[in-house]
Amino acid sequence: MAIRMNKKNAKAKKVIKKIIAPKVVSKKKTVEAEKNFKIPKSKYFEAMGRRKVASARVRIYEGQGDFVVNNLLVSEYFKNVRNAPAIYMKPFELTGTKGKFSVTVKISGSGLDAQLDALLNGVAKALVAFNPDFRTFLKPAGLLTRDDRMKETRKMGMGGKARRKRQSPKR
Repeated sequence: MAIRMNKKNAKAKKVIKKIIAPKVVSKKKTVEAEKNFKIPKSKYFEAMGRRKVASARVRIYEGQGDFVVNNLLVSEYFKNVRNAPAIYMKPFELTGTKGKFSVTVKISGSGLDAQLDALLNGVAKALVAFNPDFRTFLKPAGLLTRDDRMKETRKMGMGGKARRKRQSPKR
């Protein structure tokens, strides 16, 4: 409650301020929209794929279904990556199993490009876990090899960059 003075009459008026509570947005509607994926409840084959700091836990289920990454469809998750559909479907095309599996993936760390490479590595490893004969198709394409290139670490006294040289004194 605040007191406001009227200059003409010099009388005090009582002003009551209403506190408006913020509207609570229910997350149930968004969760329901995300969780409507077709994933079979059958046996699955699991593998881990890695690239830089990104880690992808991949599960492939026998039977048709959706390709889900972090509770989003894979096309939505990697929509800003160029040629992403061609990249993440490559293991299925090489083995001739396109459309025969549904996939769920949990990815964390690094950026989208490294996450896509981690997903590719994980899917290839899961396909080999499903059928070891697929190794003959995936190994020559380089999909089972982890790309171990990492960001170079910073050095002490180098001005904050990894390869920057020390400043030499002029005099």
